[in-house]
Amino acid sequence: MVACLLGVIILNSCRKDEAFNTSPEFKLNFSSDTIVFDTVFTTVGSVTRQLHVYNRGDKPVNISSVRLARGEASPFRLNIDGHASLEVKDLELRAGDSLYIFIKVTINPNNTSNPLIQNDSILFNINGRQQDVDLVAWGQDAYFYNNTVLTGDVVFMNDKPHVIYGSLTVDSLHTLTIQQGTRIYFHKNAEMVIRSEATLKVNGSLGNPVIFRGDRLEMEYDSLPGQWGRIWLSPGSKNNEINYAEIRNGYIGLQVETSGSYLEPTLRLSNTVIKNMTYYGLLAQTAWVEVLNCVFDGCGGNEIALTVGGNYDFRQCTVGNFWTYSARRSPSILISNFYTDTSGIHAQDLANAYFGNCIIYGYSDEEISLLKQESAAFNVKFDHCLLRTLLSGNAPASFSECIKNKEPDFKNIVKHDFELDTLSPAKDAGTLSIFPGVFGDIYHDIKGIDRTASPDLGAYERVEVK
Repeated sequence: MVACLLGVIILNSCRKDEAFNTSPEFKLNFSSDTIVFDTVFTTVGSVTRQLHVYNRGDKPVNISSVRLARGEASPFRLNIDGHASLEVKDLELRAGDSLYIFIKVTINPNNTSNPLIQNDSILFNINGRQQDVDLVAWGQDAYFYNNTVLTGDVVFMNDKPHVIYGSLTVDSLHTLTIQQGTRIYFHKNAEMVIRSEATLKVNGSLGNPVIFRGDRLEMEYDSLPGQWGRIWLSPGSKNNEINYAEIRNGYIGLQVETSGSYLEPTLRLSNTVIKNMTYYGLLAQTAWVEVLNCVFDGCGGNEIALTVGGNYDFRQCTVGNFWTYSARRSPSILISNFYTDTSGIHAQDLANAYFGNCIIYGYSDEEISLLKQESAAFNVKFDHCLLRTLLSGNAPASFSECIKNKEPDFKNIVKHDFELDTLSPAKDAGTLSIFPGVFGDIYHDIKGIDRTASPDLGAYERVEVK
């Protein structure tokens, strides 16, 4: 009996050994032969990539080891079939089955302005032979700020990106100046704060704007909203200027609050694109803001919210809200002269909310909301604008020579191209009467095209191809 039982065990053992594919010609299959990480900031890490490993054969295999070629020196890290390790041995993979390997990378700073390339490979040893999958990561050094308060007048150079964790605060009585072509990247929930009596000067230029965006540069993050917090011009900040900038993919693009008693606007904003914000593009409260040649593109809430009174002037601006990430219930434009708290309603004068030669359009039937308290001034005017609204019949004094509820015929709203197509009703529909006395160069559009002959509405002047 013992001999028979021993024979069965030996026989089963032989069958088990024979069940594995031990051929040196056998090859694993991979979902990709190269895993590429787009630009990754030094020390920030990356999104997780995954590699799918397949056994296409009709027998199970034993993978002797899976490891990183560079070992501990590698900037990459692996999670192999649930094991976070640089190397895993003796992995069994059944016939027709597969396993996942998850890869992340962190690139250490090396004090250079040039892009870095980090390479490694995942090595698979099986049946006496080796297979590999290449890993490639592009990285870049940057200036880093972690809950930093800037004292003294500071200039951000454009030689390397600037990456913000937590908050970057410009202290009172000081100025932050940002050179043309500078890139400002915000980590998750990070924000820039300009304190009372402090100033922000953004000096972008045509073809070389200042970029504000999240710090994840992989393709899947390129148009994902809500990656960072806001740029907050807090109560009492003064003489802020932003020219030729792109602000995108945060919660609030610009938050501008009480202006105080200054003789100049809280903010002059020109030739700037604010896009893809979860809540607001521009949120202003009892502020003094002047805006020229700007584009507001896609927000989950109001693209422009002018609240609790103030003084506002918008000329040659395009507001196109074709938000698709969630159901949008807020109109593109909100204008009010009051706020409500537990003690009641508090009204503030709206000295002026003027829109000249502008386009305000989106998916909603009503893209303008006017909320008024009679106890305070409420001066609103849309002058030579193309609007999507049902309000004009209720407030005729607020609308002068406006085109209502006609498609502006943007070139391609899917690609967020708000230049005008050939048959747009916004062509030549503007008036030169709004030009005198405006800050900045209103005689040219956001791309530098002359509009002095017969201005189109919005930030872009149509150029006919002959």
